[in-house]
Amino acid sequence: MTLRALTAALPQTHYHAVTKLTCAVILGAGLLSGSVHAELGYAEKEELKFGFIKLTDMAPLAIAYEKGYFEDEGLYVTLEAQANWKVLLDRVIDGQLDGAHMLAGQPLGATIGYGTKAHIITAFSMDLNGNGITVSNDVWDMMKPNIPEGPDGKPVHPISASTLKPVIEKFKSEGKPFNMGMVFPVSTHNYELRYWLAAGGISPGFYAPAKGDTSGQLKADAYLSVTPPPQMPATMEAGTISGYCVGEPWNQQAVFKGIGVPVITDYEIWRNNPEKVFGVSSDWAEENPITHIRVVKAMIRAAKWLDENDNANRPEAVEILSRSEYVGADYDVIANSMTGTFEYEKGDKRDIPDFNVFFRHNATYPYYSDAIWYLTQMRRWGQIAEGKSDDWYMKTAKEVYRPDIYEQAATALIEDGLMEADEFPDFATEDGFKPPQTGFIDGKTYDGKRPNEYLNKFEIGLKGDEQI
Repeated sequence: MTLRALTAALPQTHYHAVTKLTCAVILGAGLLSGSVHAELGYAEKEELKFGFIKLTDMAPLAIAYEKGYFEDEGLYVTLEAQANWKVLLDRVIDGQLDGAHMLAGQPLGATIGYGTKAHIITAFSMDLNGNGITVSNDVWDMMKPNIPEGPDGKPVHPISASTLKPVIEKFKSEGKPFNMGMVFPVSTHNYELRYWLAAGGISPGFYAPAKGDTSGQLKADAYLSVTPPPQMPATMEAGTISGYCVGEPWNQQAVFKGIGVPVITDYEIWRNNPEKVFGVSSDWAEENPITHIRVVKAMIRAAKWLDENDNANRPEAVEILSRSEYVGADYDVIANSMTGTFEYEKGDKRDIPDFNVFFRHNATYPYYSDAIWYLTQMRRWGQIAEGKSDDWYMKTAKEVYRPDIYEQAATALIEDGLMEADEFPDFATEDGFKPPQTGFIDGKTYDGKRPNEYLNKFEIGLKGDEQI
């Protein structure tokens, strides 16, 4: 019987005593390789509750739980789905949750005081890629004549937002707004959707928090607003929005329901972009440093399991995620993207082996350059109202992203004999910055060490000292 199964059957008052006794016996007998590492010490807090949103990229949490990796670290974890991203963040801040699956922009937005002010940190990046932009059938029918076709008669990808521009102009001529959904103001989805639109010559609007306008719709051609991920397909079907940017499985759900067409993935907008992170409050991390390292250890192992042997474990992962307590979507809907393919127009399924990445390409490492990219987009669209120095971007990234904690977890896994050093960045030389990145749909190069130089490259968006 596993420790989780044993303790689940016991009254809560007996849990700590049983856990400590069990761990002591295991350690003394040397029966669990890496389970309770003497040098690292015991977790300060053993009973933990983590939150998540019903998206496939919460998978590292589900796998760490189901495969017993949390137990191996002496942790008794409860996973709990949350209603939306704001509720999830608020519950981490007020201590109802010990940590959560978060949008990459949430710890950054909270720490700089955009929306709710709180110091949130992350020591673990949960995945790369995983999002898509979907439009309604009617909009797709209007876009399609503008999209080049390949020899097979299928649309040539990636599809530029310039093909959507005439559709938006038609809406304008008829006096109708063109509405699109994204999941949260500081979400990767918001910034990816804005990036795609702007690259095609469409203004997604600006924020002006200093003037009390947080709609993000000032000077907009397309009007973006928040819709919770699981509600995206139904909201589009009702005609409230004409398209959306969301994580899986809610793009593939539109295909299965026959109500819309995914036109582009975020892999095509920014190849191997960071997506979700695991966030905790700074106070929690200071109070529970060993617990935090052990949580990260378990999630690194889960991420590796998800990607190892060329995604051989993905079918099992899909079965787990399809359960009602996790994502709760049909197996086939989740499998459509989770197993290395992505279906655009009905029947147009294409291979995208890196659509969901959990461990490859150092996906779990919290790079400062990732944090700075999100901060540049907050500045570009006015969420950061005034120009900031390059030093400010660096300082803020280091306040939030904690590769030092990640390194401790990775080193412990290597010492435990559970992973090899070559599976991680070279910590002796790693500075937290990826080399200048290409792979953006507009052909621009991003260098995380030069954020203002990067912002100056964009025709649409704030730069320098510009303000709305």
